[in-house]
Amino acid sequence: MKKLVTIVGARPQIIKAAALSRAIKKLYNQALTEVLVHTGQHYDENMSQVFFGELGIPAPHYNLGVGSLSHGAQTAMMIEGLEKILLVEKPDWVVLYGDTNSTLAGALAASKIHIPVVHIEAGLRSYNKSMPEEINRILCDHVSTLLFAPTYTGYNNLKIEGFDPDTSAPFSPDNPGIFHCGDVMYDNSLFFGELAASKSDILDIHGLTNGHFILGTIHRDNNTDQPERLQAIMAALIEIAETYHETIVLPLHPRTSQLLQQNLGHDLYRKLKSTSTIKMLPPVSFLDMIQLESQSKLVITDSGGVQKEAYFFHKPSIILRPETEWVEIVQEKAAILADADKERILSAYLHFSDTKTTLNFPPLFGDGKAAEFICESILG
Repeated sequence: MKKLVTIVGARPQIIKAAALSRAIKKLYNQALTEVLVHTGQHYDENMSQVFFGELGIPAPHYNLGVGSLSHGAQTAMMIEGLEKILLVEKPDWVVLYGDTNSTLAGALAASKIHIPVVHIEAGLRSYNKSMPEEINRILCDHVSTLLFAPTYTGYNNLKIEGFDPDTSAPFSPDNPGIFHCGDVMYDNSLFFGELAASKSDILDIHGLTNGHFILGTIHRDNNTDQPERLQAIMAALIEIAETYHETIVLPLHPRTSQLLQQNLGHDLYRKLKSTSTIKMLPPVSFLDMIQLESQSKLVITDSGGVQKEAYFFHKPSIILRPETEWVEIVQEKAAILADADKERILSAYLHFSDTKTTLNFPPLFGDGKAAEFICESILG
């Protein structure tokens, strides 16, 4: 029996962990045991605890309760707490997801005491090191023993950085194994899509009609914390809502909600609040988010996860960043990079609204069995 310590801290990681936990429980419970550690990086109950219950993930064995701090302070507290847990649990592997401060802290804590690291969602690159996430994912990849890339682009990025695709076991940080396995979030979307359709009532609650609303999400600090960028994004959304009579649903990340009035200025904030077809919601549950994504006509987002999930459900997306890790989506013309540029956002909206625009969504993200592949690889 091999012991895994899985470290999560932010909403996307909690969701990603569900796929692996489900595979272990269903198929590998005689070979793998999992200890779940929640760093508390996202401390709002709606952004963390609700997901454990909704996704059927057992309550965390440990919760560091770190909460919202500066990058340095938050990461330092996580490393200290995680090292203590790892010394007690003595796992065979530490499993990390994505690119948050929890990912970086887990990678450093584990590698320093010679516990091999499994990095799920390895190889993603924006090639923009001003993003904290880019630093986190690069550093995690380069201390990991097993790296699982969700796309061929991610896999090729690892090869470009010197990882050897032809190396063989036994694997180690000096002889890491890299794999293209598909995306655990695609596993989850297949599994939870039907559940969301039967259990979520978010459309009824907010008077939304299938295929007749736009879903928007904004949470990245360079969009929320820079007034000119937030103003450009919101001005574009207001124009789309008012000029083209679109309903726009905005589940607000806590950071965005706190900064709206401060960074929009009085007039634009008042206009946003008075635009009746823009519905600003508190953070929604995973099943509600799946329902909103799958029933929308278009997604406007700065979230890597949301743009990818839009693709899973064959919805076009406008990406509020200058680059994306999911370059395949843009290459397939199912998404447009608009950054925080009002005119580019409006142009992208008009492009996807044109009935002559033909969209294709080929299967880029695996066969829905990425978690099983990962378990088999860990077991060797």
